[in-house]
Amino acid sequence: MIEVIILAIALSMDAFAVSIGLGAKKNVPGLALKAGLFFGVFQALMPLIGYLGGKGALGWIESYTHWIAFGLLVLIGAKMIYEGVQEGIEEDIETITNKVMLILAIATSIDAMAAGFSLTLLDANPYLACLVIGVITCVFSMAGVHVGRKSGTWLESKAEIFGGTVLILMGFKFLLF
Repeated sequence: MIEVIILAIALSMDAFAVSIGLGAKKNVPGLALKAGLFFGVFQALMPLIGYLGGKGALGWIESYTHWIAFGLLVLIGAKMIYEGVQEGIEEDIETITNKVMLILAIATSIDAMAAGFSLTLLDANPYLACLVIGVITCVFSMAGVHVGRKSGTWLESKAEIFGGTVLILMGFKFLLF
């Protein structure tokens, strides 16, 4: 279960970083709860979709699963690190509507769908793992809004770089152990 918690923290860093940017830019009542719910729900659903897709294809690719998990986690991690050194999209957001939150939630959770494939390799209940991922993302997103309000965006890119690094390390773990 510790691997699931580490994966959840790493995957939540994207939503955490976006939440910091939202909190730094906007002072909207209830934004922390809204960010937590939107990001948490989508971060829970997307790995489940990835897991179910991976489980369906497992018979065809079983001998390559470690390589596939390695490749997906390294690509996702590298993408997060790259995004960590780029400017965020939060600067372009004028108003935070439910539509905007839905788009941001989908955008930050697409990576989690690919990472959900790695759940086929873990010795954990995938449904519980997805719930843990969703709850941890909800908590980090709510905290991110508050961090952004208090300190601005200086931590935003560091969170994405940290999450990307952890995912790359997990990819190497799947490949080597």
